[in-house]
Order: sequence, then C-alpha cells, then structure tokens
Amino acid sequence: PDEQPAASQCFDRPFWIDATEVTNRAYGSAGYFDGDRRPRESVNWFDARAYCAARGGRLPTEAEWEYAARGPASLIYPWGNEFVNENAVSSWVETARQTEAVGARPGGASWVGALDMSGNVWEWTSSLYADYPYDPDDGREDPDDTTGLRVVRGGACCSYIIADVRAAYRFAIDPYTEDPNVGFRCARDAE
Repeated sequence: PDEQPAASQCFDRPFWIDATEVTNRAYGSAGYFDGDRRPRESVNWFDARAYCAARGGRLPTEAEWEYAARGPASLIYPWGNEFVNENAVSSWVETARQTEAVGARPGGASWVGALDMSGNVWEWTSSLYADYPYDPDDGREDPDDTTGLRVVRGGACCSYIIADVRAAYRFAIDPYTEDPNVGFRCARDAE
C-alpha cells in the first residue's frame, strides 16, 4: 500500500494530541450519527482546522498522528502488532457501520493513551497528500495551500479491510469533503 518507504522522523518541537476525537457535544452539534459522546463527523478539513485553532490548537501533521498511534516501536496497531477485534471500531469487527462513543474500547489505546486511532472515524491531518518519505519541508505542511488532497488516518467504522485500521495506513480526500466516516482530533505545541 501507500506506506512505503519507511523513514525515521525527527520532530522540531514536542506536541500534545487529544486523547479522543472531537465529540458531538464538544462541537456543539451532531453530524450523521447522534449521541453526545460519538465523534463529530461530516466536518470538512477547513472547519476542523478552524475548530482546533479556536481552541488554541491545530490539526496534527500526518507524522505527528502516526507517531502518536505507533510510537517509537512503530507498532502495526496502536495497541501492538496483532489485530484484536475488541480494540477497533470497524466493520471488520461488525459494528453495524456506526460510530461508537469515543473511548468505548480502552484496550485500543496507543502508547500515549490516545483512543480510537484505529477505527471509529478517519481523522483529518493538516498534511497535503504527497508521496513518502514524509518531508515536512516539501510543501505538504503549507497551511495556505487549499488546492490539494489532504491526508486522513485511522480507518473508520465502515472500514471493511483490516489494512485500513493499521496505524501506518493513509488515505487522501478532498478537503471540502463532509463525510460521516471522517472526523478529527486536535493537537497543540507543547510549551
């Protein structure tokens, strides 16, 4: 798939990433799926970015998202190297193609305690879609470029293929997309 070549990453600054996806309650309205604790989906990239900025944060870069999910050991899934049905919200494990309340599967936590990084909803990153290896200086992190496809990560409740919920899997979509399978979480620079 679109995960090669593997390359090591160095971060210029430490960062924090939210433990969960932004919920309907936090966003102030529901998307396609009702429920205060479900992830807010059907939000385009611009609105997700604006939401995070209004709260002193930003969308995570693709590299930050992957590091928070895989850790320094480069795990295949946020919890380890073997797929565990109970840890992911995806059609692979028969979720009836619906999201679940964020954090409903604590066994799926990543090494930093981030939940639902494997399934529930695809998550927007700040990154423009470009070939690997990841290079933050090649223009993919240009916040003013609104013409290209953006990277989403993590798979979704509708993911039928187990590969979709691997922590390294990436997918590109139009930033204007408002899809019930796409949500987001915020990040912020550590001070």
